[in-house]
Amino acid sequence: MARTAPYARPAPFSKYEWMIAWRYLRARRTEGGVSTMTWISLIGITLAVAALIITLAVRTGFRDEFVDTILGANSHVSLHAQAHVNDIGQVTSEIRDFEGWVDRISTVPGVTRAAPLIKGQVMGNKGQRNAGVEVFGIRYDDLLTIPRIANPESKQGDLSRFNEGIAIGSGVAAELGVTTGDMIKIISPNGVKTAFGTSPRVNAYEVTYIFTAGRWDIDRTRVYLPFTEAQAFFNREGTADEVEVMVEEPEEVDDLLLALMQAAEEPSTTWTWRDRSGAFLNALDMEDNVMFIILSVLVLIASMNITSGLIMLVKNKGRDIGILRTMGLTEGAVMRVFFLCGSLTGVVGTIAGVIIGCLFAWNIDNVFALVNWFSGGEAWDPSVRGIYRLPAKLELWDVTSAVGLSLGLSFFVTLFPARKAARMNPVEALRYE
Repeated sequence: MARTAPYARPAPFSKYEWMIAWRYLRARRTEGGVSTMTWISLIGITLAVAALIITLAVRTGFRDEFVDTILGANSHVSLHAQAHVNDIGQVTSEIRDFEGWVDRISTVPGVTRAAPLIKGQVMGNKGQRNAGVEVFGIRYDDLLTIPRIANPESKQGDLSRFNEGIAIGSGVAAELGVTTGDMIKIISPNGVKTAFGTSPRVNAYEVTYIFTAGRWDIDRTRVYLPFTEAQAFFNREGTADEVEVMVEEPEEVDDLLLALMQAAEEPSTTWTWRDRSGAFLNALDMEDNVMFIILSVLVLIASMNITSGLIMLVKNKGRDIGILRTMGLTEGAVMRVFFLCGSLTGVVGTIAGVIIGCLFAWNIDNVFALVNWFSGGEAWDPSVRGIYRLPAKLELWDVTSAVGLSLGLSFFVTLFPARKAARMNPVEALRYE
């Protein structure tokens, strides 16, 4: 007598399980409105994932743009001499041997540039217009190494004529109503001392260069003077206020501080770009974490719609479950069928959300221009936010984290109703049929 071959149990997620799940997903409205619930779940997941990706892209873009404007228009670390008493008994922090400081600091591994700097706050004047400005006295060759000044977003004039006049930010130019070729006055209250007191120092300079660095506070307040002219104007002959340093790895600047102070060979203090903007960057990090948590809750809420739809589907398909079980379908097969029903909604919604989110992020400038037009041009205030536009930058990790979160939650919330369907007693399901 011939022996029959043992029955081969079908592999998990076989073709028939996908077929049954697909038929259930296409259930008609007369069968309990499951199709409507599926669409609601799908749209909810899509919008939640898109919102998460857009938020992460804008967060990354804003931070990168903000940091780039800091590093592109400012020194990465500034070295100052400790306060000391000069030859005439005054307490000062001027650097006398600034050339020696520059030479020694330039030899520190990781340093790309070291330059002496004169700084002072004065008033700019043109006719009846005045503006408070901050003067940076710098050498022409050193000015060329500042990316957002030498190669700004927009410019007027000729930077090669820097030594013949003054370079000003576009915000200063707008405030004073000047353009290249015009003369402006620089007025300092700390001028010449006379028998009648201290008289203000006033000098006039030709505007040879106007730059837009991309930061509102820089463009609105900063002007550059030739180093020797700034020394004479601020009574700093033979000295410098600080030495500004650029490094190869700005994010690792703290590791170089000890070497920089040792290279100065005099008591000194340091002030890094993190010290200038650390509080704001920390606030951005905290806001990033809070926004991710909030939007994660939004994704969870959207995923819960899958649970609602799946519970309704299980209830409506109780008779079908009973018949399938009596035909030999195992608990595991039933569970996989309904797991596929819920997870497919999450997968399709996640894919659609990624597409919409990426398209939105790639076209953020057009979207923002439309919003700005509807709001009358007041949707973005650079005086508050510092930069002139809302940037967005897609990062693979941000997209991956959004996809992982959405799929993980979608799969997780699907398990409970699928497990309930698998444990349904076929006798109870068919008793009243």
